[in-house]
Amino acid sequence: MHTGVKITAFAAALAATFGTAYGVGQGLDPVVAEPAPAHDEKHTPASPPGKGGDGHGGHQTAPAGGLQISEGGYTLDLHTPRVTAGERGDLRFTVRDADGRAVTDYRREHDKELHLIVASRDLLTYRHLHPSRAADGTWSTPVDLPRAGGYRVFADFTPARHNAGNLTLGADLAASGPYRPEELPKPERTARVDGYEVELNGALRPGKAGELRLSVSRGGKPVTDLQPYLGAYGHLVALRSGDLAYLHVHPGGEPGDGTTKPGPAISFTATAPSSGSYRLFLDFKHDGVVRTAAFTVHAGAVAADPSGSSDSAPEPGTTGHSDDGHGH
Repeated sequence: MHTGVKITAFAAALAATFGTAYGVGQGLDPVVAEPAPAHDEKHTPASPPGKGGDGHGGHQTAPAGGLQISEGGYTLDLHTPRVTAGERGDLRFTVRDADGRAVTDYRREHDKELHLIVASRDLLTYRHLHPSRAADGTWSTPVDLPRAGGYRVFADFTPARHNAGNLTLGADLAASGPYRPEELPKPERTARVDGYEVELNGALRPGKAGELRLSVSRGGKPVTDLQPYLGAYGHLVALRSGDLAYLHVHPGGEPGDGTTKPGPAISFTATAPSSGSYRLFLDFKHDGVVRTAAFTVHAGAVAADPSGSSDSAPEPGTTGHSDDGHGH
């Protein structure tokens, strides 16, 4: 676990660096409720001097990740490009090397060989999945997407061969059925999740690292006994509205390091690749259940009141589910 966290952004037909709510059965981690509803640091090199990393306001930031289906000699081969909304099915894919061979050797990061994120283009549906891998390199996981429309699939992994760095590859996924677009929820500092409240403090700044501090409480009392989940007390993913640039971060410190407390606060260091609107998803575990709190935030010169007002609809929470039987 790194105490300094670097975020990698990527976008692609759905897919945004940060670091929910449905219990969708085995193989699934938490999901964001509809409507409206941190893994190792990324190793993507920063933009070369003078190249202007993101093209938004001239900030020198790392290239967006997850925008490509192929990168660094590896390709995400999505065997299931479409599913039916509201029906449980299997999502299958393979990661292939430059010679077209299925990758079967990965470096474990945060207890897993590969982390899979599925998000809708309107950022109202979110899944953090941990698929299982067959001997031939084929990955599979159950998935249940409640709403029709376009989605982005992100595979976050580090190949074990040739000292390869961490990669996030993205591919498009379609959920068939009647489609009704929804607006991004309004910014609000407090998210309510299954009887818990999560308060967000700090600001997301384009091209500049900043601290995001999330505090968990229940019934008005701070939660001071958060449980480790994938080697941390919290995991934060951020997706940029529009192109779904993907940001994945982890908190400073880790359970058992002698200084990091199990709540109520979880701190992350994050850098937005550009100004704009982002959707943040915090995974945390308490009483044996993983839950996800979702926030909308603005970075840069976007007119908004990030403090959240009583007139804004509260962020929907997620109904948590036990880790038991996920088949991770």
